[in-house]
Amino acid sequence: MSSLNRQAFAGLAFLIVVLGAALFAPAGTLDYWQAWVFLAVFSSGVVAITIDLAKRDPALLARRIPAGPIAEKERRQKVIQGLASLVFVGGFVLCALDRRQGWSHVPMMIVIAGDALVAGGLFVVFRVFRANTFTSGTIEVAPGQQVVSTGPYAVVRHPMYAGALVMMLGVPLALGSWWGLIVVPMMGLVIVSRLLDEEGHLAVDLRGYEDYRAQVKHRLVPFVW
Repeated sequence: MSSLNRQAFAGLAFLIVVLGAALFAPAGTLDYWQAWVFLAVFSSGVVAITIDLAKRDPALLARRIPAGPIAEKERRQKVIQGLASLVFVGGFVLCALDRRQGWSHVPMMIVIAGDALVAGGLFVVFRVFRANTFTSGTIEVAPGQQVVSTGPYAVVRHPMYAGALVMMLGVPLALGSWWGLIVVPMMGLVIVSRLLDEEGHLAVDLRGYEDYRAQVKHRLVPFVW
């Protein structure tokens, strides 16, 4: 295994461990079947995506590894990414506390629908990676980067963020928590702040992006915004 692959899978393992700790420690029990099913669905999806990148597009995998507030170059994006991380992990903790206190009673079919949304959101991310090899983990324009207007980019200008929102909508439902849905609009605000800033950079630094914006009208939600 190459050093790049080791680094990618080590980061992935760390994320899964963090999510497991954020679920089972606040829940105060391992008897939390919704969390186990969610982790199985989420882990299977991200592992499959990582394996695909390792085999098909190592350059894209390398671009995805530097991510989060530390990797960002501008202070504004460091703050946005820091907030995104806090909201993301905080959502899992809230769902786990909901499980511990018994605040919510979510039907099994809704839990299954939540897992389906998680899988669907990850599939959108997979399609984005297939369409755009320049999908960096930070806001930047790489040498030789070109505008991509096919695949999911023909529907909205920021399909990865759209997939992330679908996944975040599914997470509380998959974990059996109505209260966890509070996090979804918070994450939506963080994502909107990031993509608006990103569009400003792309409009200046990426040739042809203004024409693409004229062609694809919606940023995040088809026919809405």
